[in-house]
Amino acid sequence: MKFSYKWLQSFFDKELPQPKKLAEILTMHIFEVERVEKIGKDFVLDIDILSNRADCLSHIGVAREIGAILNLKPKFPKVKVKENKKENIKNYLQVEVKDRKGCLRYAAKIIKNVEVCPSPKWVQERLRVCGLRPINNIVDATNYVMLETGQPLHAFDFKKIESAGFNFQNQKKIIVRRAENREKITTLDDKTFYLNENILVISDLKEPLAVAGIKGGKKAEIDKNTTDIILEAANFEMRTVRRGRQELKIVTDASLRFEHQLDRNLPQEALARVCQLIQESAGGEVISGTLDFYPAKLKPKKIKLKKDLPSKVLGIKIPDKKIINILKKLEFKILKNEKNYLMVEVPTFRQDITLPCDLVEEVGRIYGLNKISTNLPLREISVPERNTSVFWENEIKNFLKELGFIETYNYSFIGERELNIFGYNKDNVLEIENPLSKEYKYLRPSLIPNLLKNVFKNQNYFLEMKIFELGRIFRKRQDQSIKRNKAAVQTLSAGRQELEIIEKRMLSGLIVSNKNNASENFYRLKGDIDSLLNKLGISDIWYDDFQQSPESEEKAVWDFNKSAEIKIGGKEIGFLGEVSSFILKNLEIKGKVVLFDIDFEELIKSASEEQEYRPISQYPAAVRDLAVLVPREVKVVDVLNRINAIGGSLVRDIDLFDIYEGDNIPEGRKNLAFHIIYQAKNRTLTSVEIDKIQNKIIKELEKNPDWEVRK
Repeated sequence: MKFSYKWLQSFFDKELPQPKKLAEILTMHIFEVERVEKIGKDFVLDIDILSNRADCLSHIGVAREIGAILNLKPKFPKVKVKENKKENIKNYLQVEVKDRKGCLRYAAKIIKNVEVCPSPKWVQERLRVCGLRPINNIVDATNYVMLETGQPLHAFDFKKIESAGFNFQNQKKIIVRRAENREKITTLDDKTFYLNENILVISDLKEPLAVAGIKGGKKAEIDKNTTDIILEAANFEMRTVRRGRQELKIVTDASLRFEHQLDRNLPQEALARVCQLIQESAGGEVISGTLDFYPAKLKPKKIKLKKDLPSKVLGIKIPDKKIINILKKLEFKILKNEKNYLMVEVPTFRQDITLPCDLVEEVGRIYGLNKISTNLPLREISVPERNTSVFWENEIKNFLKELGFIETYNYSFIGERELNIFGYNKDNVLEIENPLSKEYKYLRPSLIPNLLKNVFKNQNYFLEMKIFELGRIFRKRQDQSIKRNKAAVQTLSAGRQELEIIEKRMLSGLIVSNKNNASENFYRLKGDIDSLLNKLGISDIWYDDFQQSPESEEKAVWDFNKSAEIKIGGKEIGFLGEVSSFILKNLEIKGKVVLFDIDFEELIKSASEEQEYRPISQYPAAVRDLAVLVPREVKVVDVLNRINAIGGSLVRDIDLFDIYEGDNIPEGRKNLAFHIIYQAKNRTLTSVEIDKIQNKIIKELEKNPDWEVRK
């Protein structure tokens, strides 16, 4: 915004610093001065006024800041207006404000018998420096006062406004209202606009006279024949002005100021000042009285400022006397000066000041932020406590990505459809009180539903998917026998019944492929889980037959015959297996899906950074396959343990690669197929040695009458 250097100088008896030096001072203490330019005998300062400083959209506002910074007392014009006491404005004018939300204040005065002519030379010069074109002494006076005080004003030709009625031919009426749809107005620059209900207008009984806070209309324009005028000074709600300006695509000096929400107490003094200037340049008599619609008066705020707050915030000790002096220079009033605090009254033109810290900022910038030394804070630096959960989370995510998995991030909600498909008990699921949609009606009790939805949405674009998610699940339990975990259980009161809200983190992932069959994917995923657990330093891993238990509702997702429990030691931490065909059919998923679901919190309890170093053997390994027919209730781990015990140290590893219960298998029995890996630490095993151990394993296994090694 442009400001005249000579105009600012006129408020001070003492000479101000040169324009460029003044620009540097203002930049250091208040606003950035973007440009200094000489225009004729004057200089213009282009100052970037902050959006919350409507008080500085005027020469008086900037002069007030200069006075506070340079410790100079500005002298603002003294206003004296001679009024015709024999007549009253109420005999000439009525004002009706229909939109009280859009118009917060509307004040008007009347001047009769003015002479319209060019403005004095000094007024024209100041207007030109600030980028405004002189028009005539009436219009120029309103623009001059706007630049001086910050309050936009407008002048109407009294005689061009419709009379108030048949019995009031000499009385005019002004109405502040919303425009009607497609209502038309021609503005002062001869442009025609069609209005709507979003736009506030100033009108007479017939048509709009001006777009409120934005632009005057042609109808009541001041011209050389004007003798009687109505002067308007109003305060319009900033959003109303902004909306109207955007609708009409007009930006004016008035709209710019109103959009920053001006002080509601400004119109009265601005009206007096413009009346004074018009009397000096155009003569005329000011009718006594002011029509002033002002229902909600703006009162000064009071803020309690602790005396030690500036030093705490700024890091520098400023004497109390200096603080008080700075606030007074900015026209703040000190209502109380107690031992530990000041009670400060904030003038209404400073609407940006609402908190004690705002007062500290005022003190700091006027005192000079450059006076604050740049000392680094001195304090002991302590190593933060390690967050093991975050550490293992990053380790697991990085390793799964190395294995070819892609991480997904899903919403923590499921809908009614998923609830029914997966068979969750509504009594154990948390329902959202005001869900965004029916798809987000419940907090998810498992990560699996949303992972399978990912498969459905992407199955037509990929031949294979390997995805995982590490996230939180939510359940409620009313069974008070469940052990309480302080980290995972929140207790709420639901009437007389105590309700447990259980929140824990789970790690789930899946493989779906059109290139491999489900059995191959099962063992691929099992190998990935083995690799992950070994990476976490967990060695006591084994897979048990899937035993459905009523407290684990999510087990309904699995195909019981092709799934297993994942255990560390004797403790179950999750599940691995194929998704049931019922679930896949209802979710419209093609092919077979193999997935894992692991309790992350239980997993990291067993994780360890310590790894046992096992050098790579320089001797080759040999693999033999073995198939054992056993009763269905026999656990895989029992067979594995038996083979390990027989084979001894030469059996390096055993992998289960197939469980079969189909054709050619007697009812009630299952076929377990193993890869047995033989390797010695100090030599290469011969085929004779391997065959001897393999036969010994077969013989020992067949000692159990219910076990049959298939040959």
